[in-house]
Amino acid sequence: MEKPTAPGPLASLRGGLPDRYLTPDDIAEMFGVPLETVYQWRRKRTGPPGFRIGKHLRYDPADVRTYVSQRKSACQGAA
Repeated sequence: MEKPTAPGPLASLRGGLPDRYLTPDDIAEMFGVPLETVYQWRRKRTGPPGFRIGKHLRYDPADVRTYVSQRKSACQGAA
């Protein structure tokens, strides 16, 4: 019998809140951008808000969802 696979970060974000914070790798996969782009967004403060836990960068899925909603609204308002 096959083991059920855990949903990827994109599926977790679209569904309910995942039971973990997202990593920069998760964000890069979700948005289809290179990992370095995620770090550039962080430095320029243009991407989803992240926070540090020790030396590790993490993202709250609720904050990422809010960021996406704001970007969508801004794009629709500009059209």
